[in-house]
Amino acid sequence: MNASLHTVAIGGLSRSALKSKLRDRGIQLNDFANQLVQHPVFNNVQAPIVKHFAIRRLADLGLNDGASLSEVFSAAQRHHLSLCPVTAGPYLRLAYTNQPMSKHSVLNVGKAPNSSLTVASVALGDDEFPKGFYLRTVDDQQWLRGYRCTDEHLFSADDHFIFVAGS
Repeated sequence: MNASLHTVAIGGLSRSALKSKLRDRGIQLNDFANQLVQHPVFNNVQAPIVKHFAIRRLADLGLNDGASLSEVFSAAQRHHLSLCPVTAGPYLRLAYTNQPMSKHSVLNVGKAPNSSLTVASVALGDDEFPKGFYLRTVDDQQWLRGYRCTDEHLFSADDHFIFVAGS
């Protein structure tokens, strides 16, 4: 899964149009993803911005023992990768249709599900508010999920994150 995504246009849809598009495509959202999409950052419709995204395992960033979110973000910067726009998650889910199927349908609390892709972006709130989105496909069903964690949480060296490649 260590590959680049195609370029993806981020933005251009109102919150309701974005939610309709996700629903029309059969993409499921968990409660945390719904909370994120309700955040005021999704209020302003801006012209689409085209970005190129890269998927990297934490081990690819030199984080062989895993890392916290702040450590992941610092390592990405050293590898010339940037954080995604906060609003990127839904657009990445719509664009990335060939995600490998998760081997397990059960969620592991405190651990990223296998074959999931965490969207690296700035948190919109404190530890009680979801930190961001991740993409997952289970039983042929695409999901846009939100997650919560503290900075003490360590992601595994095998976890995959999506970053903006280049500037």
